[in-house]
Formats: sequence, C-alpha cells, structure tokens
Amino acid sequence: MVYQANPARYESMEYRRCGRSGLKLPAISLGLWHNFGDSTLLDNSRQLLHRAFDSGITHLDLANNYGPPPGSAEENFGRILREDFLPYRDELIISSKAGYTMWDGPYGDWGSRKYLISSLDQSLKRMGLEYVDIFYHHRPDPETPLEETMRALDTVVRQGKALYVGVSNYPAELAAQAIDILNDLGTPCLIHQPRYSMFERWVEGGLLDVLQEKGVGSIAFSPLAGGQLTDRYLDGIPADSRAASGSKFLNADQLTDEKLEKVRKLNDIAQRRGQKLSQMALAWVLRGDKVTSVLIGASKTSQIDDAVGMLANRHFTAEELAEIEAILV
Repeated sequence: MVYQANPARYESMEYRRCGRSGLKLPAISLGLWHNFGDSTLLDNSRQLLHRAFDSGITHLDLANNYGPPPGSAEENFGRILREDFLPYRDELIISSKAGYTMWDGPYGDWGSRKYLISSLDQSLKRMGLEYVDIFYHHRPDPETPLEETMRALDTVVRQGKALYVGVSNYPAELAAQAIDILNDLGTPCLIHQPRYSMFERWVEGGLLDVLQEKGVGSIAFSPLAGGQLTDRYLDGIPADSRAASGSKFLNADQLTDEKLEKVRKLNDIAQRRGQKLSQMALAWVLRGDKVTSVLIGASKTSQIDDAVGMLANRHFTAEELAEIEAILV
C-alpha cells in the first residue's frame, strides 16, 4: 500500500526558529543512528519513519558512519525515501555528517577538504539525493587547519550539495572561531549538535551562550543519556537492557548506586508532573529555549509517541527546576 502521510501531522508538533536563520526545526527530531542499519529489520525502520513524520517530526538526522555497518543507515533510509517519502521531500529536513572513520587510508577520517567533500558525495549517492538540507562536520580535527574544514563546508553549499552547514562536538571557543570563519566566507553556521542531558551538562559552560550570542541554533543529542533517563533502570539493570549487553555507549559501571538514586528521585518529580521520566528529561533540555530541538533515537513507535507527548507539558515551575537542580548537583 502506498504511504499516505497523516493530514494532521503539523498539529501536534512545535516548530522553533533555528538561531537567526529562516529555518524552523521541530522541537523533536529523529536520529537514525542505531536502528536503521543492516542489522535492523527494514520494516521496523519504515514504521519508525512513518510514525515520526505522521507526528510532525520533519527533521531526520543521519551521518556517513551510521549503521551498523557504516553507511547502511543512509542506504536503508534512501530506499525508504525513494519508496515512501519522495512526494514529501520538500517537507523534510535531512541532515548528514562526516568526521569519523569511513574508509582506509589518510583521506577517510577527520576534517580535510578531501575527506569532507568525498564523504558527502558518497552520502548523497547512498540516499539518492541531490542535496542534504544540513551537512555537519562531526567532530573537531586537531591537525587540519580550521579554515580548511570551514572552507570545505562553504564549498558544498556553493556547489548546491547542502543548503545549510553546522558543526558537532565542538567546544565553545573552537565553535566561536568556526562560526566566525563561516560568517566571513558568507555561509553562516546554522546549527551546533552537542551531547546534552541532565547527566552531561558541559554545554552550559559557555557553548550555549556562544551560540545565542552569534545567532546559531542547537540540537541536543543523547538527551536521555543513553537510556539512563528513562524508567528502564529504576529497579536496577535488566538482563535484556543496553547496559547489560556490554554496549560501549552505556555500561553497568555508569549506573552506580548514586546515579540510580538520582534517577529514582527524578522519576518521582516526573510522576508528580504526570509524565514519564524520559518526557521530563526531554522537556528539561528544551527549558529556557536555549536549545532548538532534541534529537531522539527510537526502536519502537511508542518511544516516538512518548517524545511527542512531552510537548503537552514541557514547561517547569521555578520550584521544579530548583528541585531537579538539587538532585543533579
């Protein structure tokens, strides 16, 4: 059956201006990191994308190395895009990135002009696209001159391969330099994608202020701290959980007794607010409107429903924020 998008898809979502640009992003965006590779059933990936778009999630975030194996998330997304979403291409914000290892040799990693432009060309072929809406440099390169990396981002916009560019994982000072270089080149930095959650708050040490001052948007990845900020671990570590599986992204050593006690106290506040801990954690990242969008991952459509349901109660009282802060410090 041909996919027909929900005609009411824009009624349930909040759209927020990205910095001082003309672009608005949904408050919730979907990342295609873990659950769109070759090890995942294509039908499940398709269902996730259908539910996301039907809920007003217009921004789909990829990278060259997403899978596993690397590249497979873009290939699988490209197939679903071709079969289901081509009529809606201009309603979608599709992003990709380059900055981690993709192929052997000295030109398959980091931030050289050679690597970034070659990688984007490969990503476009995998997805069957003429351009991406946003192209990021995925992480700083300590050896390549920052000017070279930013000039490569400027080039792909001028070539028509990307509409906007951004950076990810850049510390505040380096982000400020990158933003200034792009401004001088005439291709403003649209957005920064940092890791940010209740349990990882480094962006509050200057980065969010830099972005606000320079009119750059932000999208927080891992807002649930790899699943720690959910009801999954309220009673310990389940045998079938990510933390028990030996995942390099979340392991049992991170879930100390002290951390689990914080999770339980936070869950008590969430319950008083009439929402799940995961919903409150997403709302907390969006508090104060310093962050444009939260980037979620999902393996079930119910997780997308939960995230969108957060928007019905995403604001906090001063007392709630103070209580949360007392738990987190």
